[in-house]
Amino acid sequence: MGQGHVGFIALTVGGALMLGGCGFADSRSPVPEFMRLKAAEPPPLEAPPDVKRLVGEKLDSVFTAASHPTEVRVSQPLHDPRGPGWTACVRAEITSVNGKPLGTQTYRIFISEGVIMDRRHIDTEDTCLSENYEPI
Repeated sequence: MGQGHVGFIALTVGGALMLGGCGFADSRSPVPEFMRLKAAEPPPLEAPPDVKRLVGEKLDSVFTAASHPTEVRVSQPLHDPRGPGWTACVRAEITSVNGKPLGTQTYRIFISEGVIMDRRHIDTEDTCLSENYEPI
C-alpha cells in the first residue's frame, strides 16, 4: 500500500469514530440539554392502602386459618422501597396446628394495587419491632 492509502484509511477510521460518538448522551453527561436522554421517571406512587380493611378482609393471606389468629393488630403503611407499592406490619396471637399457643407472631406484608401480594416473617432487625400498632 502506498502512503495515500494509509492516510485515507486513517481518515476513514477517524471519521467513523467521530460519527459513532454523535449519539445521545445520558442525563448525567456534560453535553447540552437537547442532546441528553431524559432520565426515566419513577412510577407514580399508589395511594396509601387501608391496611385495617385489607388485613381484616384477607386475614388468610397473612395467617393460616389453622393458626386461629386473635388480637390482630396492624401498623401504618410505609412506601415500599422496592417500587410504587406499600408495606405494613401485622401482629397476632396464634396457635399451632395441635392447639398449643405460639404467642405473638409478626409479619411484614407487601401491598400492590390494593392487594396483599406477599408476607414475610420478620427478623430481629426489622423495623416492625418499633412500629405502633392498632387493632383491626
